[in-house]
Amino acid sequence: MFESVQPLLDEHAALQEELADPALHADAARAKKVNRRYAELSRIVAANAAWQQANDDVDAARELAKEDEAFAEEVPTLEEGLAQAQEKLRRLLIPRDPDDGRDVIMEIKGGEGGAESALFASDLLRMYLQYAQSKGWKVELLDQNESDLGGYKDVQVAIKSNASDPSQGVWAHLKYEGGVHRVQRVPVTETQGRIHTSTTGVLVFPEVDEPEEVDINQNDLKIDVYRSSGPGGQSVNTTDSAVRITHLPTGIVVSMQNEKSQLQNREAAMRVLRARLLARQQEELAAAASDARKTQIRSMDRSERIRTYNFPENRIADHRTGYKAYNLDQVMNGALDPIIDSAIQADEEAQLAGLGDE
Repeated sequence: MFESVQPLLDEHAALQEELADPALHADAARAKKVNRRYAELSRIVAANAAWQQANDDVDAARELAKEDEAFAEEVPTLEEGLAQAQEKLRRLLIPRDPDDGRDVIMEIKGGEGGAESALFASDLLRMYLQYAQSKGWKVELLDQNESDLGGYKDVQVAIKSNASDPSQGVWAHLKYEGGVHRVQRVPVTETQGRIHTSTTGVLVFPEVDEPEEVDINQNDLKIDVYRSSGPGGQSVNTTDSAVRITHLPTGIVVSMQNEKSQLQNREAAMRVLRARLLARQQEELAAAASDARKTQIRSMDRSERIRTYNFPENRIADHRTGYKAYNLDQVMNGALDPIIDSAIQADEEAQLAGLGDE
């Protein structure tokens, strides 16, 4: 595995030269990709240097220990440091998801449970907003379909980061959130204090950096306009500002009514459509490469139940990684790092196991 380091060091040096060329920055899209890749490789360069230094330190201590026993006491500590440096480099050499540095579009949809499911969708949105704030990410509300009790039947947001390091990207963290989220609690509509189980669906798509990345033929689009509506279906606008775009080849339908401008709603709908089409392309590639798919903790099956939120016990449980904690109140306030870290670690372990089988 470590024989792959030198080509990456060479690539890092080449990118460093390219970044010094003023002509690169005339192409914003290319500059963004180069910066993203350079930041990713910089972590490998630093880890490789630390590993090499740790190797040298252990070799030197072993040589000195032959002449002076006092140095022998340092060897175990230095060997432990070498093992840690090697493991860090090993994990960084795992082939990274090329979309990790991308921003995301997230959709939260009510599922089983009616009004309670819509209310929990609102709670999940708040949880993700708090988490995004803790990361310094920006959130843009794209569309919302409110329920009668103040929850969301459906809400869509774009989450963006300025991080150049892909490992700190939005997709790198939130790609594990797609699936069915199950909640167990006493709904506000429950008069006898009984605990109900409801579900809410979360869809996460990497956002397309440039429109040209996803080829959309305008003749493949059916575009309808209509008046936007609020809870209960009442009209909230006197003009046909809401937009529904149907991509005929795939049957994907995207509706937007959040803005008063038809143009703005159309642009937002196209952003979501591009993200869904990109995700569809990636799912088809993942299905074709079934062996690679087995190494990932992030399932493409959006019907998978991934997590349970048990309010009476203040318990949060992730069914993919086995993570469990009794701090649900903190999680609902955005303390998602330990849960997401468990998914990242499980994904890495699965990929390392897959590499070991090769």
